[in-house]
Amino acid sequence: MKATVSKSVREAALAQIKTAMIEKKLTQAELADAADCHEKTIQNLLGGRSVRDQTLFDVCMVLGLDFDKLKSAWNGGANGSPREPVGEGGLVAPLYMGAYARAAVDHYIGSYLTLRPSFSQPGTIVAYRTDISWDPDWPSLLFQERDRPDKPYSHRGRLYIPASSMFIHLVSLTKGAMRMVVVSQVDRFGEMRGIITTLYKHGAMLQPVATPIAYVKSEAFAGAFGEVTQESPSYAEYHKILTETTAQGYARLVIS
Repeated sequence: MKATVSKSVREAALAQIKTAMIEKKLTQAELADAADCHEKTIQNLLGGRSVRDQTLFDVCMVLGLDFDKLKSAWNGGANGSPREPVGEGGLVAPLYMGAYARAAVDHYIGSYLTLRPSFSQPGTIVAYRTDISWDPDWPSLLFQERDRPDKPYSHRGRLYIPASSMFIHLVSLTKGAMRMVVVSQVDRFGEMRGIITTLYKHGAMLQPVATPIAYVKSEAFAGAFGEVTQESPSYAEYHKILTETTAQGYARLVIS
């Protein structure tokens, strides 16, 4: 019975993917290109075979699907039941990530308004949502970006929290490409501020870029997401948060 239920759950997840492909008029080759993976990988996915979580995440970002729900269905179909937590009962992160205990970092868990300047449009602020949760399968805090205007480039990664530093690291690693965000530890106002270093696609070229970034913990999101211009009602508030990030010393951009 379990095998039958598991198979039907995975088939339901596959149906969502195939329906989204039809709605977006994407072929297997086009989905593979947008998700930055091999077409054979997409064929394996659509055939119901196991793929990496990162591949599933990239496909969800392209198709606009909920990764957490799809992953749950996918793993349920593959394993029949959720995986057991590993290492210290799933409550302590590995030493190389800071060996932090879940009880000590519960205050990070939640959703954050995320703000940074646009890489391509001066005077424009990019606003989106970042969710932070605890992953018992790989004991650590996990972040996932949502509602970005450029969904295919949304990141998902881990939090590294050194015991002796006032700053933490949000790191994502995909096929050898690393993006790092260094921000202050979350304060009593639910804010983290610092700098992001990443690659920006400028025409046919990828260019290294760094800019201030801010995270503001929120229960609800009343402001705008996407590319926020000076005409937007949310702009003044967003601009103030980013300006304070450098003015108050959370990040410093040095040009010699």
